[in-house]
Amino acid sequence: MHIWEKTKGYLSGVAAEAKRVTWPGVHELWESTLVVISFIFILAATTLVCDKVIEGFIKVVHAGA
Repeated sequence: MHIWEKTKGYLSGVAAEAKRVTWPGVHELWESTLVVISFIFILAATTLVCDKVIEGFIKVVHAGA
């Protein structure tokens, strides 16, 4: 099978699959976006707290050495 025939078959499969996709509505999209943004802030806060705890531990160990 020639490369162009394979590519054509693949792209027609992609097009057929895209027609079956159920796209989210505006309300569902906004809810999902808010969940993602909230998770990012929670993860950032958790990372900040862990960083400060490790930083404090390193300062204590370094001061004692």
